[in-house]
Amino acid sequence: MNESPHDRAVAAGAAVATAGREAYARIVATLIRITGDWTLAEDCAQEALASAVQRWPADGVPANPGGWLMTVARNRAVDMLRRADIERRKLRELAALAPSEAAADTTPGEGEIVDDRLRLVFTCCHPALALEARVALTLRTVCGVPTPDIARAFLVTEATMTRRLTRAKAKIRAARIPYRVPTGRSLDERLPGVLAVLYLLFTRGYDADGRPAFAGEAVRLARLLDRLMPGQPEVAGLLALMLLHHSRRDARRDVDGNLLTLDRQDRSRWDQAAIAEGLAALARAGEGPYALQARIAACHATAAAAEATDWPAIARAYDRLVGIQPSPVVELNRAVAHGYAYGPEAGLMLLAAVRAGGALDGYPLVLAVEADLTARRGDTERAAALFEEAAAAHTGAERRALLDRAARLRS
Repeated sequence: MNESPHDRAVAAGAAVATAGREAYARIVATLIRITGDWTLAEDCAQEALASAVQRWPADGVPANPGGWLMTVARNRAVDMLRRADIERRKLRELAALAPSEAAADTTPGEGEIVDDRLRLVFTCCHPALALEARVALTLRTVCGVPTPDIARAFLVTEATMTRRLTRAKAKIRAARIPYRVPTGRSLDERLPGVLAVLYLLFTRGYDADGRPAFAGEAVRLARLLDRLMPGQPEVAGLLALMLLHHSRRDARRDVDGNLLTLDRQDRSRWDQAAIAEGLAALARAGEGPYALQARIAACHATAAAAEATDWPAIARAYDRLVGIQPSPVVELNRAVAHGYAYGPEAGLMLLAAVRAGGALDGYPLVLAVEADLTARRGDTERAAALFEEAAAAHTGAERRALLDRAARLRS
């Protein structure tokens, strides 16, 4: 039976979206390397996607969608450089990327184009840029996320985000930030910053009121980084951490959209394939901060039920984590772990010690932690009041979840 024009358009649209996710960064990265022009590379990649939207419903989806997009983007760049009559050397180099080469299957592991994607990640995450600019530029250039979506995530207008992205790219040009992956000691110094950007991107998508697509993009980038840098154990640790958390994405809310704590989630809805992939990545990780956090997440992911969670193992992992990455937030999580492993009084004692230093003053989760440990101690009235007080510092789904905890205690 022949497809209707509507069905062909829908199938073509889905193919364009998939090819865009998979090929956009490769196209942009390759054109940046060859032309040295960031804006030109992005414009040509976008025009290739627009051309696919127009042509694929009628012509059919090509056998190699990514190669088709690369060829169209390359040809568009040739045209623009020729019309502008600039940088003849770059034009010759770009023309040397023959259509047959551009149309080849550019899967990870096939040399130059893969290297270009890694160069692009390190360029977007350069420490000379502000942290939020690194995240935004990674979303726009590496992930191809539309500027309006990035603006909404950062709670600014589209015009403001456009200016920020433009300034970031201008700074890359003005500061002559090299378009390359550092080596040796420089790589050791730069890699933690790249991983921090990816983890911040993940948390922006995984937070209660975050944008889930951002978490998915962070996982995709972590997979890419892990494939391109297989000898880096902390890359594997970050990938494991993301996957083990992301495996619970479909079980984190009830039918009304309210957040569910771990003990109330339907574990049959956890993504077992993601858990298996995360555990495999964890087996290649070392003992760095991301790997330790991933081991904590693995204790939850592998427990058949909430009451089977190995809290002493989690407490020991936090003991090690606080030794290599001391921070008030890690100390707060350690108090929770000790409260579940060794009784609420142990957790409350650690919590009191952390609060005494004043570093957590104003941190919105402190009251929620105290409320949870107080409830486990049996003082439900006090715990309910603390949950209500904690809710006042939150909005959206987190506020509703805290008020629900208070209501359940009072009932």
